[in-house]
Amino acid sequence: AICEASGADIEKVADGIGMDQRIGRNFLNAGIGYGGSCFPKDIAAFITISEKLGVPFSLLKEVQNINAAQKERFLKSIRDTLWVLREKKIAVWGLTFKPDTDDIRSSIAIELVADMLGEGAQVSVYDPKGTERAREISEIKSARFCENALDAVDGAEALVIATEWEEFANVDLAVVKEKMTTPIVFDGRNLFDPSTMAKLGFRYHSVGRTPVTPD
Repeated sequence: AICEASGADIEKVADGIGMDQRIGRNFLNAGIGYGGSCFPKDIAAFITISEKLGVPFSLLKEVQNINAAQKERFLKSIRDTLWVLREKKIAVWGLTFKPDTDDIRSSIAIELVADMLGEGAQVSVYDPKGTERAREISEIKSARFCENALDAVDGAEALVIATEWEEFANVDLAVVKEKMTTPIVFDGRNLFDPSTMAKLGFRYHSVGRTPVTPD
């Protein structure tokens, strides 16, 4: 949020912090929040244990709050750009909580899809491994489940990238732009370079970086 407000680039900030060998760069990637079956549960458990011991762990409570706020800020940027979500055709790439798994437990991507469907959007989704499990989630059953990434963006007014699958990073963006009704991308995992996206004709929003419009 601070980077976006000040015009800084979160990727450059992370690179700088990561140069400190005591910290490293591996886990400093910006995004729309963590999920999965372990990390959220472990944080909640530590909070409960600390409270039972009479030593409240306020830092971890704030971690929970920030994680929830990340998704809400991202969703707000989608609303602010599209004005209203009702009847908007939105493609979502990624349903699992991280790439290279079919695990959708506590996935921020699933929450985003459910929120947008709840506001009346027409959502088309694709995930390389998580589709079958996602079909069982009642909150997103009205989504259109697609066989591939390009099928999902066909006729879309916006694309939301919710999981950082390598397949998405290597997609032919020219074809993506051609298939979309309006080339607007909300990249929740910072897969692409903003200047490149602008040159290709996309309106591009990411996390911790200034939004760009086509050159």
